[in-house]
Amino acid sequence: MKLVGLKYISIGDGTFITAGIQLTAWDLHNGQYYTPSIVIGNRCEIRENSHITAINSITIGDNLLTGTNVLITDNSHGQSTREHMSLPFAQRPLYSKGPVIIGNNVWLGNNVCVMPGVTIGDGAIIGANSVVTHDIPAYAVAAGIPARVIKQL
Repeated sequence: MKLVGLKYISIGDGTFITAGIQLTAWDLHNGQYYTPSIVIGNRCEIRENSHITAINSITIGDNLLTGTNVLITDNSHGQSTREHMSLPFAQRPLYSKGPVIIGNNVWLGNNVCVMPGVTIGDGAIIGANSVVTHDIPAYAVAAGIPARVIKQL
């Protein structure tokens, strides 16, 4: 278990987080300051070995269910520029493309990655091993790399 920046993390009533979780809200990295926020709603179940990390904002609605090994991130180690890519990962400035918003009653399958700047609408289902790089509308089933809507209700 790894917990960083707990003063920036809010967890709702009845939420269950299992072993091996990493919850990291970084307010300082390599001399750069950030204003992170992680808000997890009520009655969520976040399964083993998941990682939720923010320098910006991650908002998760009520009743989220995840599989194991899920990543939800609003940041990365640097940008895809020669300047950043020439640095070791630990020396790259953290960079956010924007906040992550996950609606109510969402299901994220095993090994799903939710990337920065993404909104997942209410009731959406994201299939196992998917990488969410764009918004997913409410009541959609999405899967793949990158995740694409395969069914819309």
